[in-house]
Amino acid sequence: MGKPTGFKEIARQVPRDRDPLLRILDWNEFHEHMPEEELRSQGARCMDCGVPFCHTGDLMANMAAGCPINNLIPEWNDLVYRGRWKDALHRLHKTNNFPEFTGRVCPAPCEGSCCLAVNEPAVTIKNIECAIVDHGFEHCWIVPEPPEERTGKKIAVVGSGPAGLAAAAQLNKVGHLVTVYERDDRIGGLLMYGIPNMKLQKTEVVDRRIKLLQEEGITFVTNTEIGKDIPADKLKADFDAVVLATGSTRPRDLPLPGRDLNGIHFAMDFLRPNTKSLLDSGLKDGNFINAKDKHVIVIGGGDTGNDCLGTSMRHGCKSLVNFEIVEQPPHERASNNPWPQWPRIFRVDYGHEEGAAKFGKDPREFCVSTVEFIDDGNGNIKSLKACQVDWRQVTEGGPPFTPIQGTEKEYPADLVFLALGFLGPENGPAEQLGVDVRAGHGGMSWFKAEHEKYTTNVDNVFVAGDCRRGQSLIVWAINEGRGCAREVDRHLMGTTDLP
Repeated sequence: MGKPTGFKEIARQVPRDRDPLLRILDWNEFHEHMPEEELRSQGARCMDCGVPFCHTGDLMANMAAGCPINNLIPEWNDLVYRGRWKDALHRLHKTNNFPEFTGRVCPAPCEGSCCLAVNEPAVTIKNIECAIVDHGFEHCWIVPEPPEERTGKKIAVVGSGPAGLAAAAQLNKVGHLVTVYERDDRIGGLLMYGIPNMKLQKTEVVDRRIKLLQEEGITFVTNTEIGKDIPADKLKADFDAVVLATGSTRPRDLPLPGRDLNGIHFAMDFLRPNTKSLLDSGLKDGNFINAKDKHVIVIGGGDTGNDCLGTSMRHGCKSLVNFEIVEQPPHERASNNPWPQWPRIFRVDYGHEEGAAKFGKDPREFCVSTVEFIDDGNGNIKSLKACQVDWRQVTEGGPPFTPIQGTEKEYPADLVFLALGFLGPENGPAEQLGVDVRAGHGGMSWFKAEHEKYTTNVDNVFVAGDCRRGQSLIVWAINEGRGCAREVDRHLMGTTDLP
């Protein structure tokens, strides 16, 4: 704790964002960088608490509290304050394989559990983390570190999202030969095609790390779907262990009257082709759903819904509305949401800010339920009907809310994007391998394995990430990938030095 009174003397500051009306004209990252002196000053706000809840990494009220990968936050905050950036980078990489990803797209549960956040704005942990790793790349401190010896053991990782990449990085580090299979044409999973470029730049950030992993000895195989292009059994025969890290990719649908009309799409069917077209041709090939001059409605909030807002804004949509069926969160913690739980408070993300700047108000409408999609007479959507709901009244035998009579309203709509979450992984590889599936309610399912063990009912087959735990945060995916690598190494070698 380099400055004992720092938290009393220094106010929280975060990087300034580019003007929303200017940044919607391009696909570049919307954050600006803070000067080094300001970053060091923000590091001085860390109190080096006796019990630093920021890096405890637990579940409270079914939400992350603290950092799931147990980042050594007070240590590198202090090192940044002292100007010891290289030492801070070393401490950061001890627990996090990809801080340039988490520092950009993680919602920062660490900040929600910061002890200073009991009654003051939290330390800017996420921003400092991102600055540390960016500083490392700028000064060429981050270089390939291939293992000195190889064990001869071969491992196949199916899926190249954050869980698969973390597992591959850790297993390669201890000398195993790792091959990562990805069905898309680029490595990265949702890091590549699920998160828009303005939040996470692909060439400058994602590809940079992939190149490092390749130079460290990991083999990447793209355009290859396990279970289709290669039988899953062949992996089991050719490798000493198989790790399934296929993510949670089955979207939740909204089966209402008119659902089959043209113009209604799952969010990922909008976001994924947009990023691919952007990378392939700068959107010149037209191989994406274009929201230009369209009335756009996004159903569902969260990061995916917000990304649909930001992408539609950059296309030049005519209007933009975002339906959230839940009540608007309070601006401060409610009494039933105490620290150090994740604070369920009202937040304004980049897409909301851009929508407000362009159209004069936040695009979100809360307590709204869609009733039906309306046909233009030619099989296309022209509008949708929605109503308000009351969460104080439970529908008997139905949802925990009641539609309010007389509140139905028709909204113009040329495009509707469904951002309602995901039901679990696609079961192809697991079925071919005979891996047990754990069923949930409403059609949800996941590959069956115990947290911290990651073993399945099939010898030498492990699972990690969203395909095991369900749709979650990038830090939980990295946590699971690292943990799975530890257990694979233990299984193959009898013991392990992996954390």
